Amino acid sequence: MDTNVSTQSTDSDTAMELRDFIAKLMQSSDLESVASEIDVLQSIYGDHAIHLYRSSPGSPRSGIPNHSSSNASGAIRYEISLNLPSHEDISIRILVSIPPTYPASNPPQLQLLSRYIGAFGVDSSLFGSILRTFISVSGVEWTPESVCVFDGLQNVLERCEAWYEDKLNRETAGELLREDAHTHNHVSVEPDEPFASSIADEKDRVPLDTALPEGIKIVEAEPIVDRKSVFIGRACRISDPSQVPLILNNLMSERHISRAAHPIINAWRCQVGSVLHQDNDDDGETAAGSRLAHLLSILEINNVLVVVTRWFGGIHLGPDRFKHINHAARNALELGGFLEQTDESRGGGRNAGKGRKR
Repeated sequence: MDTNVSTQSTDSDTAMELRDFIAKLMQSSDLESVASEIDVLQSIYGDHAIHLYRSSPGSPRSGIPNHSSSNASGAIRYEISLNLPSHEDISIRILVSIPPTYPASNPPQLQLLSRYIGAFGVDSSLFGSILRTFISVSGVEWTPESVCVFDGLQNVLERCEAWYEDKLNRETAGELLREDAHTHNHVSVEPDEPFASSIADEKDRVPLDTALPEGIKIVEAEPIVDRKSVFIGRACRISDPSQVPLILNNLMSERHISRAAHPIINAWRCQVGSVLHQDNDDDGETAAGSRLAHLLSILEINNVLVVVTRWFGGIHLGPDRFKHINHAARNALELGGFLEQTDESRGGGRNAGKGRKR
């Protein structure tokens, strides 16, 4: 109870101090626009979002101008705490430094005070880009005599949120790859019958319906991540259409693949004698399989199966999902060397893409 009362008292004191500070700024005609801007920011972000900046606990508030004249003796500095728009449990702290010549001839400066955003340590690239908010072509445009702190703060929020989501996406992709590696290094197969262990050694026995056909090697491209959705392409060479269901069953036997929203979007083409066999499967992602079939057709690749797995991240991607599915498939085809044949026939070669083989 005492702690809550103390916290409420501190918040109230901070809000009161800021209001007093704004009132003092209003007494100077040169600082009226600065005072009005802070007042507007407080009304937008809340009474307790903004407070005068202390360089260290117990030190006096910095940035209070000399009110005996119309000119400030130094920069005005205040701190503002904001939540990321799509992640309201994640907050950042920003230092706003107002030079004596703002807004007449110089812009303010924004600095990220947070050392971490969520669980991720802030890197120098993000820190530097925020410092350059008003002087970078990719930042916020500032014109003399115009206030711009709000626009700058919104720009910082957008960049911090994009940075944070990129870190989350990379972490998700890393978990999938680690789980995939764990699955490959620790194969565990349950017997089809209770007495099967007395017939064969569990370590060596693999059910026939999930075993890869002899000689089949699947290549797996690097994941593509967009707004928490992950796309991974795989490809392998086939010599007979009967191999396709066996390969797909093998993929579906892997738990992390079978849990995906669309685990085996696929298309294949196989030349047997003079007959070209081909088919595709959307796996619930409308028209995705036919798009992969079209990709194989225009690339003129035969005797190949390409499979794309998509894990849904909770955010709808719209048409972008088809672009990622095709890109993931093409990456796998490139990694497997299937594109080299068509490139060589046109007089050029291509290096294999990044990924891994199994």
